[in-house]
Amino acid sequence: MAGDIHLFGIRHHGPGSARRLVEALDALKPIMVLIEGPSDASELLPMLADPEMVTPVALLTYAEDNPANASFFPFAEYSPECQATRWAVRQGAALRFIDLPASDRLGVAASEIAEEIATKADDDPISCDPIGALATAAGYDDGESWWSDVIEENPASGPVFTAVADAMTALRAEAKLLTAREAAREAHMRIEIAKSAKECDGAIAVVCGAWHVPALAERRSLAADRELLKGRPKAKIKATWAPWTAPRLARASGYGAGVVAPGWCAHLWETREGDRAALWLAKVTRVLRERGHFVSTASVIEAQRLGVALAALRERPSPGFEELREAAIACLCNGERAMWNDVAAELLVGAGVGSIPSATPLAPLLEDLQRQQKATRLKPEALERPLTLDLRSESGLMRSTLLHRLNALDVPWGRLTDAGRSRGTFRENWQLRWEPEFAVRLVENLLYGSTIMEAAASRLIEAMGKETELGALAGLVRDAMIADLPRATESGIAALETKAALTSDGQALLDALPPMADILRYGEARAGTVEHLAALMPRIVVQAALALPYAARNLDVPAAAKLRGAILTGDSAIQLAQLETEIVAKWREALTALLHDDQTTRLIAGTAARLLYEAELLAVDQTANLLARMLSPGTPVAAAAGFFEGFFEGAGQRLIHDAALRGAVDGWLLSLDDEAFTASLPLFRRVFSALDRNERRRLMDALFARNAGGAKGYRLIPDAAAIWPQHEARVIALLNAGVPR
Repeated sequence: MAGDIHLFGIRHHGPGSARRLVEALDALKPIMVLIEGPSDASELLPMLADPEMVTPVALLTYAEDNPANASFFPFAEYSPECQATRWAVRQGAALRFIDLPASDRLGVAASEIAEEIATKADDDPISCDPIGALATAAGYDDGESWWSDVIEENPASGPVFTAVADAMTALRAEAKLLTAREAAREAHMRIEIAKSAKECDGAIAVVCGAWHVPALAERRSLAADRELLKGRPKAKIKATWAPWTAPRLARASGYGAGVVAPGWCAHLWETREGDRAALWLAKVTRVLRERGHFVSTASVIEAQRLGVALAALRERPSPGFEELREAAIACLCNGERAMWNDVAAELLVGAGVGSIPSATPLAPLLEDLQRQQKATRLKPEALERPLTLDLRSESGLMRSTLLHRLNALDVPWGRLTDAGRSRGTFRENWQLRWEPEFAVRLVENLLYGSTIMEAAASRLIEAMGKETELGALAGLVRDAMIADLPRATESGIAALETKAALTSDGQALLDALPPMADILRYGEARAGTVEHLAALMPRIVVQAALALPYAARNLDVPAAAKLRGAILTGDSAIQLAQLETEIVAKWREALTALLHDDQTTRLIAGTAARLLYEAELLAVDQTANLLARMLSPGTPVAAAAGFFEGFFEGAGQRLIHDAALRGAVDGWLLSLDDEAFTASLPLFRRVFSALDRNERRRLMDALFARNAGGAKGYRLIPDAAAIWPQHEARVIALLNAGVPR
């Protein structure tokens, strides 16, 4: 190999490595920069220096015939490869990847790679974790702390890359195993380095993982390296850039090359000068104060001093995030770890999401969408148009499934206008309209998967994992089933069963019933297993019935209105699901219990009475007696008004047809004094304003006998004529309030 080859062993996503690398490149001024990465994606590498590229991002490679077979190569702002790329673009140096092509990795079965990794970990701990081996030799408990002290957080410059190369050479001499894939990777990189050395005359910088430096520095025959690459699998691939997220850079996400604390690494990169510990604690203080916690400046000073003292006791050159975390808990969080946990994720992991330039090549989700648009014969159009689907036909079901999956990805190409509410519905009505930004949203969803089905399932599973409300979780399960996403459906049902078993909140249990009823209804129109839901919903109904009498006691106005809505929708869901008679009887018993509990909020009691009346469990005379008692003169006006609203709001038809109910209401109105009557007029307007014009006229016809002569030709019926002289002002006030007009 030519003598002007310079190897720089780095750690992926190491801010200290990135800083030292930039310093080394400035001193060397190479005319070519070679970077460890898939060689068949080199043409995309300069895009990393595009001003529109906002990290974190990932180079995405995927099999042309199977987009689900994909690999991601993430880059952060503090990744040495990212900084080397930007340096090369600024200086006009040649730039390329030199690792095995992505087609090789995508051509190897995932099971083979996993088996290779497992074998490596079991048989050769040094090659599995070389940094950990060095840390053990240096007396450290873990490799992360050792590497941070020596490289990432070491303020002194010096011959870092020479020292790393010497350390790795010693480690590789003790390593017992070199897998076939790793040997092929290093052979390919040696071949590419030799090829580049022949193409140019000048210094060449090679940026690679520290472990590979000794192997790339070895002198090997070209024939031997080519022999190692014979018979390697290949696949036709495509490559693009995709937005990435800070949490996906964390090792806890399952990313093997990830770092423990991406937020801390970003802080190390951003604070090149000054007291990093003080600046970090200032950031911690700001976040704590934003969360409403009181933190004094004196406490910040004490935390900084404690962090330095801890680092000295542990013989570390400067405080790391572990020391500063313990100092922050002690001095800023009053020793309460829960207070620190409230801000830890934001500080140590972060929530940043990258963005990619507009010139990015077509992403796999867009290609998958194009394929499905052809298969379903759905053409994207800018103008809004209706679409009616019959779910009993194969084409109708395919179209519906695609639109529901896109909605799960927040790509509302189709808006469902009427899904139907009756059991056994096989028709859906959509409004379609394609917007240009939908393509951007699909690219943003690449972090969830490279096909629409995979991405929609992953996004719903993520939402299910974060959801704390039982009703919202049931809604997500419904969305997963309607979109024909078995993996998300199974995950959601398991979470729903667990959460339902641990929930005793009547409101939450009732909120879960409507989406569960929808799931059972869609079970007739779509392929899918609903046996678990068929058994789970009755159990939740019984739980809700047991919790309802306690949940309905002594509520304020907003809480009572919210519970009333949940009771009404829950009752509709129970009817829709057509549950067993015993289960429905338990629910009706709970409604009856509300009527006999003096602590029940009157709005809720009125709602329960109405549902029992509609279920024919209260006869007309029983209902009239109940209304007369609840609306009697001795009842407080607020309580009577609440019962009145609970019973009649949204149920004006009952007054049109039931003379006994009208009589009870008339008696209550006549019993009110003038002041209470006037105060109740807004209630009457709110209750009866839901009636449309025809319903109001029919109610008027029930109160008055219509005369044949003219629009104003009404004559009072005998009962109304008897009360008119005494209560003319009240009748006029009711008419002006919209009851009825």
